Amino acid sequence: MTPEQAAAHARTGLAAILRAFSESPRTLQGARLLGLSGWAYHVSARAGALGEVRSETVAAVLAFIAPEAVTDGWEAAVKASAPSEVARWHLGELCKWGADQLGGFPRLTRLIDLAGQITDHVDTAGLPLYAAWRAMPAPDGTPGARAAMLLHQLHEHRLGVHVLAVRASGLTPLEAIIAGPEGETGAVALGWQGPYPPAGPLIRRLMWSEAVADSLAGQAYAALDQSERIEFTGLLESLGHRLAR
Repeated sequence: MTPEQAAAHARTGLAAILRAFSESPRTLQGARLLGLSGWAYHVSARAGALGEVRSETVAAVLAFIAPEAVTDGWEAAVKASAPSEVARWHLGELCKWGADQLGGFPRLTRLIDLAGQITDHVDTAGLPLYAAWRAMPAPDGTPGARAAMLLHQLHEHRLGVHVLAVRASGLTPLEAIIAGPEGETGAVALGWQGPYPPAGPLIRRLMWSEAVADSLAGQAYAALDQSERIEFTGLLESLGHRLAR
């Protein structure tokens, strides 16, 4: 397994694990207690790690959410709480979830070791949101919390290189969404208004961008040797199955 292949395999597992956290009832209930709508929470919990920046900056970093939708969510969040505080709360909840849900994973120590080697090998150039999350102080040092933080960072790393790869392909974020599996449904969910471009001419460029994203993400996975890369992706898969039960 090459570093690029490891990054490609890890993408699905990381997304599934972080989705299990973001969709957990406790997380959703906590967001409501903060006085935030689901959209305002989504935008501020992720981009709040950047601090008190303008909505235009947030839109540039998140990229795939329509700028108008980002502005609506960010400004609504600012009225209720400082986005940086939302991000800190989000990280605290992530760590609690990790302690509860990941703490009993049989090979947790090994997962932490391998994930830590990968994150330590990430070049943060061009990845401001990843860098911001990696700089956030850990509110909980238990193994489950540590694992959740590392996997969150790796997920943000993948999202960040995906933006770079899409732009390098010549696609706009909207074009990449339209060419993807969710098409216009995904565009609507992320706040983009029609009319939308036809998907057909865009698909080849999207495939190229995904290969580039695998290559960029794979640079960090080169910190592991081949057997370790196989082991790490296997651990992600096992953990994903455990959370899905």
